[in-house]
Amino acid sequence: MTSSNTLSDESINAPRPGGTAQFAGRTVSRIGYGAMQLGRLHDDRDAALAVLRRAIDFGVDHIDTAQFYGNGFVNGLLREAIRPEDDVMVVSKVGATPDPDGPIPLRLAQRPEELRASVEDNLISLGLEQIPVVNLRRTDSGPGVRATGDQVVDIDDQLAVMTAMRDEGKIGALGLGSVTLDGLRRAIPAGIVCVQNAYSLVTRDDEAVLELCRTENIAWVPFFPLGGAFPQMPKVTDEAAVLAAAASLGRTPAQVGLAWLLHHAPHVLLIPGTAGIEHLEENIAAGAITFDRAMLATLDAIPSRSAEVPLG
Repeated sequence: MTSSNTLSDESINAPRPGGTAQFAGRTVSRIGYGAMQLGRLHDDRDAALAVLRRAIDFGVDHIDTAQFYGNGFVNGLLREAIRPEDDVMVVSKVGATPDPDGPIPLRLAQRPEELRASVEDNLISLGLEQIPVVNLRRTDSGPGVRATGDQVVDIDDQLAVMTAMRDEGKIGALGLGSVTLDGLRRAIPAGIVCVQNAYSLVTRDDEAVLELCRTENIAWVPFFPLGGAFPQMPKVTDEAAVLAAAASLGRTPAQVGLAWLLHHAPHVLLIPGTAGIEHLEENIAAGAITFDRAMLATLDAIPSRSAEVPLG
């Protein structure tokens, strides 16, 4: 018997995960897939490919990646797994580059010439002539490494090279990540289709950024959607109200956290990541969860705490 937390084979033909929303001029399923964790399957390529194919079978049609995920390994998986008839939109990011021997497996690459090189690297590893969406990952807000020295680059200088590559046809559309409200305001004239900031039920620092995205018809694609990516960050799944809601609905706390994001605003798209098929199915099944008014109000009342966790 299939648990209510996962999906049956018959549900492959069910409505698209989480419903649909607009993203870069396309109608997409609101639940996509973040491919970062596939790097954990470096020694089991078949298992990694199976996760990707299962996601596509369940209606996932936008997948988030980066050249620095597994030093090109993850992009290679996407190149192998995605077929033209799948009509899957690949979304990559620049602003860092692989550093396999470093204390963390990436280093910042924020200078304009580095952004261009990163786009070229993504094109090669993905086997594409154009990347549908490329996010410029800044270091202005949320958890993560902070830029210092020559890695402190004005957003206008970065946007100049990104829009040039869009004009050249290497990039289809531009997004931003880890950006402040002021940074987004400055970037909007360049034509921004999505923002990826750290955001969850328990870390809602960027509510004003989310609202500006709603006004400007920009997709909001939160990373760390359940918090807790670093020990100092609060976790959605630790909240008593989330645990109570999960028990009442017969769902997992993680599913409740993902479902809250979908209910919070219509322009929210999710890219939860996993390296396992069972967890993938649970994430996708979160798109079918509904809350009554009282439960949603209780979840909305959970206090927000800061997601600012600089790593250097």
